[in-house]
Amino acid sequence: MGVNLSKGGDALLYGPGLTRVLIGLGWQAADTTGRDVDLDASALMVGRNGRVLTDEHFVFYGKLTSPDGSVEHTGDDRTGSGAGDCEVIRVDLEGVPPRCVRIVFTVSIYEGDRHGQTFGQVRDAYIRVVDEATSAELVRYDLSEDASKETAVIFGELYRHNAEWRFRAVGEGYTTGLRGIAVSYGVDVTS
Repeated sequence: MGVNLSKGGDALLYGPGLTRVLIGLGWQAADTTGRDVDLDASALMVGRNGRVLTDEHFVFYGKLTSPDGSVEHTGDDRTGSGAGDCEVIRVDLEGVPPRCVRIVFTVSIYEGDRHGQTFGQVRDAYIRVVDEATSAELVRYDLSEDASKETAVIFGELYRHNAEWRFRAVGEGYTTGLRGIAVSYGVDVTS
């Protein structure tokens, strides 16, 4: 059984021969108008300066793999219905370039502003870290904060500390959607 974190908590990732992890993100969403709420997971590979290494190190539904192949989004789930992880991002811990000190995991509502949808319509949201080799859940964070105005949330992040990987539960919301998060980490969204 893995470690359950609360907002701001962190935990060391460990396991025999741990080299690859799956970041599972899940939620239940329902728009009161009957329209599906399309949530999307993404990952930003961040350097010491707090910015993405390059625009290509922003992994999301429009670019599923980092240039070095160490971070891979397994695909978009447009409904978020059913049990289990809605979207999964694979991370090869040994393959992450040394200049990447953090990998930030977000979930955003696709065109949330346009449809008047927010995380107030999302429940049972979580992020978990799973050992890919053994399928053992290492860490889990269940988001419980009210995000009735936010259209995107940073769920958590993997980060390096003294040559070890740790996970931090973040739970920080943005009213500016995925674009706002991307811009805050230095992604050029003009093209």
